[in-house]
Amino acid sequence: MGLVTGEPVVVEVLRGETVESRHLGALAVVDAAGALHTAWGDIDRPVFPRSAVKLLQALPLVTSGAADAFALSDAELALACASHSGEPAHVATAQGWLTRLDLSAEHLECGTQWPAREPVLRALVARGEVAGPLHNNCSGKHCGFLCLACHLGHQSGAANRAGFARGYVAPEHPVMREVTHALEVATGQDLARAPRGIDGCSIPTYALPLRALALAFARVGTGSGLPPDVASAAARLRRAVAQAPFMVGGTDRFDTEVMQALGERLCCKVGAEGVYCASLPELGLGLALKIDDGASRAAEAVMAQLALRLLRPSGDAATLLQRLAAPVMRNWRGTEVGRLRMRLEG
Repeated sequence: MGLVTGEPVVVEVLRGETVESRHLGALAVVDAAGALHTAWGDIDRPVFPRSAVKLLQALPLVTSGAADAFALSDAELALACASHSGEPAHVATAQGWLTRLDLSAEHLECGTQWPAREPVLRALVARGEVAGPLHNNCSGKHCGFLCLACHLGHQSGAANRAGFARGYVAPEHPVMREVTHALEVATGQDLARAPRGIDGCSIPTYALPLRALALAFARVGTGSGLPPDVASAAARLRRAVAQAPFMVGGTDRFDTEVMQALGERLCCKVGAEGVYCASLPELGLGLALKIDDGASRAAEAVMAQLALRLLRPSGDAATLLQRLAAPVMRNWRGTEVGRLRMRLEG
């Protein structure tokens, strides 16, 4: 693999043996010093990383001392980095966390979302229940924000936790200022100059180059280029994710399956609109990719192919990644009708 500037990442969608669609995009793989290992397409065009940077957004939860003050478990720390499916274990973990904070789901500002996993959604409806903020795929991240708010509020002498935490999604709130600073430290970017939008869960989201995002995840995997407390926090979050990968996604979810198979060899996270970021600690590399049309199926296939090429796993892990790198498409009767094919070269 190397530097390719004239041709973007391409995933072809085959129906039978005929190309039906193509997904274009870009990717960057760099080391913690910023040296390019692989580049495809325009890696300096700002993109919104969305949920792919949740681990970076969770760094202040650890560096502030909040994780220790509230004795957070690996499952809770992993949930803070998650885009989960709203399964019972996710909801119960988030609810238990909030109870320890003397808060409730009403304090979550992520909004309501029905569970992403269909059997869970159907069971919820069959019981006559409705979805709430705890089912939101970002509820764990927001529990982390509330936990940080409680800790910061205590440090500042605030008499009311809920009152201090209110509005924590606003850019000027102390919680979001800490989160923004963590992103700046990891990526080396001045976010005051970056395009800003509002994410699906209502927090600020900043458009950053793939090169900078890959650098951040190389630093997360090695600690190099980060202040000691941030490097330690990144290592702790990576270990938590490796220990509790179910919390990061859920049943039949790409991130969960891959990290269950590879453990601490790969820390990866999907973002909306075809984004992926990952850390490969043993290689000292970080990667970031964006599929132009926002297709998650293409982003997952590329991520799996990169993991195969870079980590060269064996056994069950290799079999899993080979399947995910070239997923079969089936119709409603279960008949195989096509597949995805990588066009990565080099």
